[in-house]
Amino acid sequence: MAAPDGTLNCEDFSMFQEVLKVMRNIDDRIVHALNTTVPTVSFSGKVDATQTCKQLYESMMEAHLNRDKAIKACIAQTSEVVGKLREERAKDSENLAIIKQLRKEQTKLKLMQSELNVEEVVNDRSLKVFRERCRIHYTPPKVN
Repeated sequence: MAAPDGTLNCEDFSMFQEVLKVMRNIDDRIVHALNTTVPTVSFSGKVDATQTCKQLYESMMEAHLNRDKAIKACIAQTSEVVGKLREERAKDSENLAIIKQLRKEQTKLKLMQSELNVEEVVNDRSLKVFRERCRIHYTPPKVN
């Protein structure tokens, strides 16, 4: 699915979404991770909640950053393809194959751009849950 260097397959949108789904596992499982690793008040002496919350936060932020980079890289790559197809269409405006391919790529580009909005919602949800459970144990650094 994902290339060894962590990039997405930008040509096939369904594969793109499938890889993003796998990359979002940490966010999908955040509630479970917090419930199993961050102790309740009665068990607070047995686990270092500060360290646990810090590690979870760092993992979450790394996953968010990696997904953001991957999505933006695919958007840039697809935008480049759309630009080239527009140039070809300008040279040969009667070529139906070019027009059809351009529409296909434009649709894919819009879908990829919408994934940025999905990403924002997923990230906000994960951070909200994290803050609710870890606020007394760990305060993440301020992001400018």
